[in-house]
Amino acid sequence: MIDKDLLHILACPETHQKLAEASAEVLEALNARISAGEVKNVGGEAVTETLEAGLVREDGTIVYPIRDAIPVLLIDEGLSTSASS
Repeated sequence: MIDKDLLHILACPETHQKLAEASAEVLEALNARISAGEVKNVGGEAVTETLEAGLVREDGTIVYPIRDAIPVLLIDEGLSTSASS
């Protein structure tokens, strides 16, 4: 989905870790939590739209959404992959 050259230069805006395309499993788990109303972004806003794609931080803890084929790399838009958040 994301051009490999672009993906190579993208980084987490908070930690500067590398990003990779989120797997189907990560997206499925996150979308299930979104559908259940359990997800808030890092900025504290409730997330109601499921993700078609996302970029996951190297440590696997944050996913940044991709909307209309554009990565949204704003710290507050990050979504925790942990079910406890």
